[in-house]
Amino acid sequence: MSTPPVDYEALFAVTPSPCLVLGPDLVIVAVNEAYSCATRHSRKDLVGRYLFDAFPDNPGDPDADGIPNLSASLHRVLRSGEPDTMAMQKYDIPVPDRPEVFEERWWSPINIPVLGPDGQVSWIIHRVEDVTEFVLSHGPSQPGHKPKEREAMEAELYARARELQLVNEQLRQAHARERQVAVTLQEAMLQSPDLARHHNVAVRYLPAAKGLNVCGDWYDVVDLPDEHFTVAVGDVVGHGLEAAAVMGMLRSALSAAVRALCDPAKAIEVLGLYARSVEGALATTVVKAVVDTRRRHISYSSAGHPPPVLTRTDGTFVLLDQATDPPLGARPVHVPRPQAAVPFTSGDTLVLYTDGLIERRGEDIDAGLHRLTDVLAASSRLSPDHLADTVLSRLGVSGGGDDDIALVVVRL
Repeated sequence: MSTPPVDYEALFAVTPSPCLVLGPDLVIVAVNEAYSCATRHSRKDLVGRYLFDAFPDNPGDPDADGIPNLSASLHRVLRSGEPDTMAMQKYDIPVPDRPEVFEERWWSPINIPVLGPDGQVSWIIHRVEDVTEFVLSHGPSQPGHKPKEREAMEAELYARARELQLVNEQLRQAHARERQVAVTLQEAMLQSPDLARHHNVAVRYLPAAKGLNVCGDWYDVVDLPDEHFTVAVGDVVGHGLEAAAVMGMLRSALSAAVRALCDPAKAIEVLGLYARSVEGALATTVVKAVVDTRRRHISYSSAGHPPPVLTRTDGTFVLLDQATDPPLGARPVHVPRPQAAVPFTSGDTLVLYTDGLIERRGEDIDAGLHRLTDVLAASSRLSPDHLADTVLSRLGVSGGGDDDIALVVVRL
């Protein structure tokens, strides 16, 4: 027996909680019956109107703060893509057909995002509960309670709710400052001066969708003598500031090593020795490729990292998986790292990435690798920038994924 499709529009219409739906521009796009009853404004009166034109602050109340508080909540939802619960809010509403007259109302609002396929907020469900009667009623709730005691209780409840809202706002501001410091720090650590000279190279860097917006993934591009340049990506275990700090040390060490030791395997050997003295660096994965533009070949070495992909102009591809060794610090004694080489022709595309691009929870990583190579094969003639964006979109991580992602696309 097949299950009939759910009529979500009908469900929304009869939902007992007052709800309306807003677009990202805060224009009302849908109103349910409970909301119309609570505000005594019909759907026809509200749909298509900017929220704060439909419900302005009471001009007769100099302390009215409904618009700034609600606007701040809605914009937090738009920025974060997360629900936002407001404290109890006094927000008077205009009486229908008497716009100069406002009726005192108290609400308990929550704003809930609805995400589109791109991970961005497509709509906001604004749900409210009318608590006016609770706030304005001073009758005793139990035998023996005096009206003054009830009034004091409600005043205390409201005061604590407002204090909680203030504390939450202070925490949000502190988090925003911490995030900005962290992002600035990571941007400084990821600077790659030589990258500006490579217009045929596109890079993308996406921390995990949930977090401080810093991570332990990295990329680097370094010019070497004799028409060589090197490309690397790496992945430190963990997320956040600690992983980012380890990333900065390892990235700098590898960048210095490859300038003295052109062979990628030897550079990674040096990095592995250095990683033993850096707390949090063990189990880091990294792959480094040195491109010889004169002889048209790529030498590479990998420490436990997913294989780069060399895509030919005809859509065929080669996995650079012939020189893979365990991650940094995985062996108790030093062992030379392997190195391999592969030729390329003009117009080929080299793609390096971290595992957050292809790894999915509950799925073999080879499935994600197959998805990546399918996209690269079908899009081999796109420009590096367009190809990078296409890869992120087709693999469903344009807005960030469950893990951090670094991606480098090189048109050879």
